[in-house]
Amino acid sequence: MSLLNTMPEFTVTTKIDEMLNWTRKSSLWYMLFGLACCAIEMMQTGGPRSDLDRFGAVPRATPRQSDLMIVAGTLTLKMALRTKVLYDQMPDPKYVISMGSCSNCGGLFQLAYSVCDGVDKVIPVDVYVPGCPPRPESLTEGLLKLQEKMMQEKWLVRRSGAELAAAEA
Repeated sequence: MSLLNTMPEFTVTTKIDEMLNWTRKSSLWYMLFGLACCAIEMMQTGGPRSDLDRFGAVPRATPRQSDLMIVAGTLTLKMALRTKVLYDQMPDPKYVISMGSCSNCGGLFQLAYSVCDGVDKVIPVDVYVPGCPPRPESLTEGLLKLQEKMMQEKWLVRRSGAELAAAEA
């Protein structure tokens, strides 16, 4: 049988941006970064009952292989610099989920001298998950919101000369 002039059994047509975004959202590798009691809920979310694997999220222990950082717990000023270093070691594109009241705004400890007033003071945050501690369902919803955000990104947009010069500056 000749392979010339034959059609495959099925053909898929799509936009390149949609395909890239779908593959990226379906293979999120999140860094294990638990700082306090919210880390227990984050571990529970990765367990068999909540099962983040079904959404394509896989835990990684190193920032160089992760594209998502879930900051779970109280961020102290002493840990803020280390958080920034870990974030900078992650490859682009990278995303951050702030999980729990303590990482969102300092929570119960916001008046303490050693607590950062939110992880967004150190690194950019894409999705905030409220609660003290947030339930595994809340973190799962936060992951789904992040995946929705990822599907809206444009990668193959042509930029003008002025936009390129502004981006380089």
